[in-house]
Amino acid sequence: MPTKVKSLADVVKKWGEMTPQRSGYYEAGALAAGGDWEKNTVDSTANFVAGVTAGNIGKLFSGGVKNAGAAKYTRKVKDVGASRFSQGVTAGVPDYQTGMDPMLSTIASVTPPTRQPRGSVANVQRVVAYMDALHKKRLALRAAGA
Repeated sequence: MPTKVKSLADVVKKWGEMTPQRSGYYEAGALAAGGDWEKNTVDSTANFVAGVTAGNIGKLFSGGVKNAGAAKYTRKVKDVGASRFSQGVTAGVPDYQTGMDPMLSTIASVTPPTRQPRGSVANVQRVVAYMDALHKKRLALRAAGA
C-alpha cells in the first residue's frame, strides 16, 4: 500500500503559516550551535573537497541554477533581498571592519614601482604589486584560520 501524505497545498499552507512563528526556536538553536558548526565544518573538509571536485559537479551546479531560473532570482530580490539589505549591511559593519583592516594595512604597506609614461606596459606592474601583496595576505589569513 502506498504511503499516504497530505496534499501539497495543505503542507505548503501550514509551512507558510506556522514556520514564521518559530523564529525564537531558530535563534536559540542557531546561537547555541556555533561551536558545533565550526568543529563539524572543519571536520568535513574532505567531504567538501570531494563534493566540489566530483565529476558531475558542473552539471549539478548549472542544472541547479537553471532550475531556479532568473524569475526566482528576481522575485527573491524584490520580495526579500531589498527589504533586508540595509539591515544586513548594518549588522555586517563589525565583520566588514575586521575583514577590511588587514587588506587596507596591506595596501598601505605596498610601495609600487615608479609610474611610467601613459600607455606604458610597465604601469601594469604597479597593479601587480598590489595584487601580489593582497593575494599573499588573503592566503596567510585563510591558512591561519581567519
